[in-house]
Amino acid sequence: MIFDQARWTDDDGERYEPLLSEKRSREVERDDDDPLPDDLTRDSLELPDASEPELARHYTRLSEMNYGVESGPFPLGSCTMKYNPKFTEDIAADPAGHIHPDRPDESVQGVLELQYRLQDYLGRIGGMDAVTLQPPAGAAGEFAGILVAKAYHESRDDERSEVVIPDSAHGTNFASAAMAGYDVVNLPSGDDGRVDLDALEAALSEETAALMLTNPNTLGLFERDIERVAELVHDVGGLLYYDGANLNALLGRVRPGDMGFDVMHYNVHKTFATPHGGGGPGAGPVGVVEELREFLPDPHVRAVADEDAEGGTRYETYTPEQSVGKVHGYQGNWLVLEKAYAYIARLGDTGLADASAKAVLNANYLASTIEYEVPFDPFHHEFVASAGEQDAADAAKRMLDHGVHPPTTKWPEIVGEALMTEPTEVESQRTLDQLADAFNAVHAEDDETLEAAPERTAARRIDQVTAAREPRLSWQALDE
Repeated sequence: MIFDQARWTDDDGERYEPLLSEKRSREVERDDDDPLPDDLTRDSLELPDASEPELARHYTRLSEMNYGVESGPFPLGSCTMKYNPKFTEDIAADPAGHIHPDRPDESVQGVLELQYRLQDYLGRIGGMDAVTLQPPAGAAGEFAGILVAKAYHESRDDERSEVVIPDSAHGTNFASAAMAGYDVVNLPSGDDGRVDLDALEAALSEETAALMLTNPNTLGLFERDIERVAELVHDVGGLLYYDGANLNALLGRVRPGDMGFDVMHYNVHKTFATPHGGGGPGAGPVGVVEELREFLPDPHVRAVADEDAEGGTRYETYTPEQSVGKVHGYQGNWLVLEKAYAYIARLGDTGLADASAKAVLNANYLASTIEYEVPFDPFHHEFVASAGEQDAADAAKRMLDHGVHPPTTKWPEIVGEALMTEPTEVESQRTLDQLADAFNAVHAEDDETLEAAPERTAARRIDQVTAAREPRLSWQALDE
């Protein structure tokens, strides 16, 4: 967020918002009749003593010191900081959905029906036959999906040791496969940024448990040979895993199941506008084809015909016959999933297809208006530009001075000095032009200017190495 005038500055001219106790505080002394032992009490304590307007202004100022998707455009490629509509927050706040996880099925029929409907929604959107809602994030969904694939192979007395992953894959793919006990086989991309079929064929063997693939991939490119990829994987007895990170580009147009994928996870924050998991509870449902249904986590929700039940249908939880077990409490982070349900129900088939169309349109429009080179196309909902001779991280920090959030930088490594950009479908042409102006202004600036950035934010450039190695995760007074 840009500050044209500092409300507060320290002795060095740096902008900051003081703690409430620094603004005004009062000292509270210990009551002599306090029954607590001396070693558990203080003699006195300074507490903030602010009026309601002071309190409101304090928190408003703090909110202005950070940049969020409600501050302006947030084109963070791959991570996809998608706007969260407020109507879903209202629905999730309804006390009727706040249930104890140990309540019996017969007392929570409404919630179980919603969960069953969401399973069905996601299954139809992804072309999957069954869906679990349990995993609490996209990465957790990956891990659960690979566990399902592993259980499937083991049920057939087919011990396999390898998972093939393209070099452009999300880092969590490699971690999920390794956590499940597999060796990772790195698959190099072809000159066009897509899967190299010759390299894939050479990497596959009877040891291959699965190929983990994102489509469109992290360059925003659709894998044109996806049917041949699926055929090659299935010919060696492997499974094809779909990383759902970029499903937002395909909604209402093509389904992973129709491409030949056997198991997938859904990033509901990227696709269905729930909060991003990094800032709180997330969700990463997993879908599978019929052959893998009985390996899904425990419990699973199903509908049962019951003439005594309302509408002739009763909903119940059960344990699939060859379940991999629990991967999270209850049905995952249910209130996050409820937001996804509301988003899907509100948009419907037409609205979801419109969202994917606008996501692709916005990315292509933005790429056509910036000066930076975009080496790979045609792309879909996101693109990767190259900062060229500039340092991508410096360019990104300078974009903050122009009032917008920068894209993801330095990844994927296929593109030098990568600026990975995803505007999402929510931005207007005017906002996209604002982003393009920021890109182009930074493109024209010299290294000295970039290396000094950011200059107009609440916090200046930090020592990132020290911050990562010696983080201070809570406020503490610094020694003078």
